[in-house]
Amino acid sequence: MFMQSIFRARAGWARPALAIACAAALAASAVHAQLKSYDSTKKEFWEKPPEDWFLGDETAAQKGLAPPANPALPASMEDLQKNLKAIKLPKGFKIDVYAQGVNSARQMAWGDKGTLFVGAFSVGNVYAVVDKDGKKEVKTILSGLKMPTGLAFRDGALYVVDIDKILKYENAEASLDKMPEAKVVYNDMPPYVAHGWKYLTFDKQGRLYVPLGPPCNICLPPAGLSQVRRVNPSTGEAEIMAIGVRNSVGGDIDPRTGDYWFTENARDWVSDDMPSDKLNRIARQGAHYGYPYCHQGNMLDPKYGKGYKCSDFTPPVLNLGAHVAPLGMKFYTGSQFPAAFKNNIFIAEHGSWNRHKYQGARITRVVTDPQGRKVKQEVFASGWISGDQSYTGRPADVLVARDGSLLVADDWAGAIYRISYGK
Repeated sequence: MFMQSIFRARAGWARPALAIACAAALAASAVHAQLKSYDSTKKEFWEKPPEDWFLGDETAAQKGLAPPANPALPASMEDLQKNLKAIKLPKGFKIDVYAQGVNSARQMAWGDKGTLFVGAFSVGNVYAVVDKDGKKEVKTILSGLKMPTGLAFRDGALYVVDIDKILKYENAEASLDKMPEAKVVYNDMPPYVAHGWKYLTFDKQGRLYVPLGPPCNICLPPAGLSQVRRVNPSTGEAEIMAIGVRNSVGGDIDPRTGDYWFTENARDWVSDDMPSDKLNRIARQGAHYGYPYCHQGNMLDPKYGKGYKCSDFTPPVLNLGAHVAPLGMKFYTGSQFPAAFKNNIFIAEHGSWNRHKYQGARITRVVTDPQGRKVKQEVFASGWISGDQSYTGRPADVLVARDGSLLVADDWAGAIYRISYGK
């Protein structure tokens, strides 16, 4: 009788527990059903991806995360100066506003006569920053392009990459008020906008390194993507230098060796802390850097990694951290900074979106030998994150100035900063 009473009591307790468990299972099922999921295996998706294509691999753990909307207008000079008071730098360094009103500023390049050319992410513009009456004037010299994020300058000509073609503008610095007709020097690139924004880097021989990202978060990429090419703009010939590259929007030539180094953004929708973004070096032409099978050199992809080993691929020189979004990078070749900074790499980290607490949005300094064997990183400039998920700025590129200072492009605040050193 006693045992029967105990059984009845436990059965009574079990009924609400079972009901709770069922409700939880139904809720979990409902959440799973609401997760964003797109089939990025079909060409139709690549040609006309939905505006929220980057949400297509959403997980329950990270559901609701999305890129923050950029401010409608560049920040005012007053706001910029206020924001810069929060920036932390090593002793002896300071940061100032170099130019304000550079909407969506991305890659920067110097002209022969000191003109600063700046590409843009989402507004279709290319800018020239020039001196006028002792101040910096920002001129919109090109407009109506698709996404001219990347540009470079050589022998008097400005080169602009606009998703599926590289354009050349002759005698650019003498034509800022009316740019000449563009000459297409290379157009063997897919027209996909998703991860189609690019970065240009000239080597010493006048060839352009161009990364081509896949139009998805994680997928088997279309032919001709997930790679780095080296283009001869004089002939239109191109070579594949690296494959298995996800989304690279920054690179530079090592002045010591001539090797190309590049940053790479890892996939989203795994977790807040994996996988890590990367810094890579091309030591062997045609090397495979892992995408989409292996991430951060040691993590097999949960879907595409089956049957592979990470040891089959070229590991990164350095893992930079998850969701820091490394973009533009440069070797420091100036003489203003202390001697220990010579040939160090400065990386503009754009900052997280696919993470509950943002990180990145800073400039990191990487010290390494030419082979990438002795490598370490440290934070050089930080302070553009406010709270867990709020930005006052997002560094997108860096460039060494003629006086040895370091310029920083901020596409969030629409500005260019100057970091200088003085004892």
